[in-house]
Amino acid sequence: MSVFELLVLSGVLALVVGGCVCVVWAERGGPRWVRGVAAVTLGVSRLVRWLGRSSRKSGSGSGSSSGGDD
Repeated sequence: MSVFELLVLSGVLALVVGGCVCVVWAERGGPRWVRGVAAVTLGVSRLVRWLGRSSRKSGSGSGSSSGGDD
């Protein structure tokens, strides 16, 4: 893994953790900017879940009959 990839993954991890902290803080009545970040975080999580569901639906008819995890 290159240094650039490590920095990108660290940045993504920091954004995810920061978003989760903002969601918890907003539930406890944080400032307006925290509620905004929390709303964006929840919206992105809904989008990711929806994309995950749609990819599973489209991949279910792929013709693989093994059924097991390789």
